[in-house]
Amino acid sequence: MAPAGGWVGSLWPMTTRGCFVVLDGPDGGGKTTQALRLVRRLQAAGRDVLHVRDPGSTVVGERIRDVLLDPALGEVVPMCEMLLYQAARAQLARGTIGPALDAGRDVVCERWHYATTAYQAFGGGVPREAVVLTSELATGGVEPHAALLLDVAADVAAQRMDRPKDRIEARARSYRDRVAEGFREVFAEDPSRRHVIDASASPDEVEAAIWRHVEPLLSGEPRP
Repeated sequence: MAPAGGWVGSLWPMTTRGCFVVLDGPDGGGKTTQALRLVRRLQAAGRDVLHVRDPGSTVVGERIRDVLLDPALGEVVPMCEMLLYQAARAQLARGTIGPALDAGRDVVCERWHYATTAYQAFGGGVPREAVVLTSELATGGVEPHAALLLDVAADVAAQRMDRPKDRIEARARSYRDRVAEGFREVFAEDPSRRHVIDASASPDEVEAAIWRHVEPLLSGEPRP
């Protein structure tokens, strides 16, 4: 087992007993809805499941989330914004996700460092190498066994987000287009573990598509 600090100074162990699944993608893709559905499916299969969101799901992470998404905050220097996301992720990865996986629990996480690449690098112009480096530092090398991009058409996403928007959601359409393209590029880089799902489909169809990628991971063997 790792020390309480969470594998500080070294990469995460390459095998765990739990399964780590990430749902990511542009705003309006239905991540929370599908995460809850996936949690229920896993529990029905007899799994012990932890559902978290990034940023968030820790005291530190939720406070950082409040700052990042507050519309009253105004614009933030992109590098500062990126580092705040990574700070919240470090607490979540090292203090919550890693220990849960080692204890044999499955983890379903809404967003991961793919979002920081899409939003802060492709969308905000932060050098991608800076996101890669800080992501490695924040996570200690922990990567999902399956990452699922809920890709959604811009008009469908806009209809689903007919509500008050947070600071990031309120940005211009050109920004959101860069983010969406960033997600597609990032997920195309590792098709063996990163999968694209058409989130414009019905919730039941999206749930079924997600399960087709997750169910084969539940063999009970250590996860590579």
